[in-house]
Amino acid sequence: MEIVLELDPAARDEKAVRDGLVTHNEAAGGPGGYQPVAVLLKDDAGATVGGLTGRAIYDWLFIELLHIPESFRGQGVGTKLMTEAEDFARQRGLAGIWLDTYDFQARGFYEKLGFTVFGTLDGHPRGGARYFLQKRFDASSPN
Repeated sequence: MEIVLELDPAARDEKAVRDGLVTHNEAAGGPGGYQPVAVLLKDDAGATVGGLTGRAIYDWLFIELLHIPESFRGQGVGTKLMTEAEDFARQRGLAGIWLDTYDFQARGFYEKLGFTVFGTLDGHPRGGARYFLQKRFDASSPN
């Protein structure tokens, strides 16, 4: 057995870790329905210039990354991407969406879309904060 630190791991290595965890989780908690998800923003040539990525697992959609090029900001593109992701989550019958953002990113944007903070990691990065937000779809949701 050897332990190796990889700073830029190969996709196959990440897949081995993910597949092992999914197998363990499904044995312990039942089928999680793991599904990678992307809502992409394409330019006129068909190249991806932004969008969001995440994964649906068990009852929630986790949005891992969201990027909108500067030239598209303030035009409702972010809202359209998030609406598409929310439509997917609702059609799949998920309980909600969760994500995280830094204090220098888009907390206010997400709150305007009905997300609420459920956790804060102060001092990440140093001098700042990272916020964890959720938007629940069920009847008990404050959103």
